[in-house]
Amino acid sequence: MDDKQFDALAEATLARIESALEASDADLDFERIGDNILEIAFTDGSQIVVNRHDAAQEMWIAAKAGGFHYRWNGSVWQDTRQDGEMMAALSRLISLQAKENVSLL
Repeated sequence: MDDKQFDALAEATLARIESALEASDADLDFERIGDNILEIAFTDGSQIVVNRHDAAQEMWIAAKAGGFHYRWNGSVWQDTRQDGEMMAALSRLISLQAKENVSLL
């Protein structure tokens, strides 16, 4: 994938996450920092940070549960270390930190 394709895909992914969070009833806040970072803040003061890493062409997530890297496999963002898919994993991570069910799928 070239840089332009990655840019479009990463932007669409961050926008999809933002739309799903906005549509949810979860007690959380989120904010886009520049073009690359989405910060999700929870009532307990914790955060999840989702950012695109241009050099590696990956999406990265930092959460209480750890750090995760995802690479596009042609159809989904696939965890580079495990078999997980990013949107399902992010739904679980947000649900854990929000202490309520949140689905991004």
